[in-house]
Amino acid sequence: MAKGEIVLGCLAPHPPHVVYAENPEQNEPFSEGGWGALRWGYHRLARKLKDIDYDCIVVLTPHWMTYVGTHFLGLERFQNISVDPIFPNLSDTTTTYRSTSNLPRPCTMRCRGWNHKPKMMRNPDFRVDYGTIVSCHMLNPEWSKPIVTISSNRSTHYYSNEVMNEQAAALGEAVMKAIEASGKRVVLVASHSLSPRHFVTEAPLPEDMSREHIYNHSQYVWDMKIVQMLREGKTKEVVEILPEMIEQTMAEAEGGGLSWMMAAMGYPDYPAEIYGYQSVIGTGNAIAAWDPNEAPREIVL
Repeated sequence: MAKGEIVLGCLAPHPPHVVYAENPEQNEPFSEGGWGALRWGYHRLARKLKDIDYDCIVVLTPHWMTYVGTHFLGLERFQNISVDPIFPNLSDTTTTYRSTSNLPRPCTMRCRGWNHKPKMMRNPDFRVDYGTIVSCHMLNPEWSKPIVTISSNRSTHYYSNEVMNEQAAALGEAVMKAIEASGKRVVLVASHSLSPRHFVTEAPLPEDMSREHIYNHSQYVWDMKIVQMLREGKTKEVVEILPEMIEQTMAEAEGGGLSWMMAAMGYPDYPAEIYGYQSVIGTGNAIAAWDPNEAPREIVL
């Protein structure tokens, strides 16, 4: 069997607004559009994915929180209606989630060796979180690839951002070993925004772009610093300063997504492909990708 590998890593923010603006048939609310810079960036990255030969998507989401160990979705199929808990007026989505049968279990076995106390979620009525749904829908609207979802262990809450970084790095190495042993060609997805502070009220028409702007300037400055460092291939340095960014901006990176993905990919030292940046109800959202194959790499923005 050929050795498995990571063929792409994606930073994929998950505001439900972008799915709402797309008006897919699975989502009940109707919109007049909005958030074009983010959506068009996703469209371009989705086109890139169509040209890549891969078997499944592995996503770590901050909205499936676990406090004892790291959990993996362990059934081949979940089907449910997902209503966003914060924006129920925007997201009422019927989804059918397909997993791959021969990757979650090897991941849990590898994680045991790293003392992560992993568990498999085998409840068929479990509601797949909206981070997984939004990121995976925007990257693959046809839902044509199996998905493996990993929970976010809240070591930041129990300990510190620094401990989160250490735990996420160990998880990344364990998942990488499982991927290599599986023979799968895998796309990794860190499902989160950069700076997540957002307004607590919205416009009467949510997609009114005349009302859309970043929550505050310091948040924007942090976002641009991270984006610039990713452009320069400084992923190790980004992970090292994440604890400070999380402390100052309450960044969703506290869930471990970016730290996990960078560790699994061996901390890429080549430039990230930046596909878009835009605020959504005040949050800062960047779409980025890391392609280990040098030939198709490009400067997108």
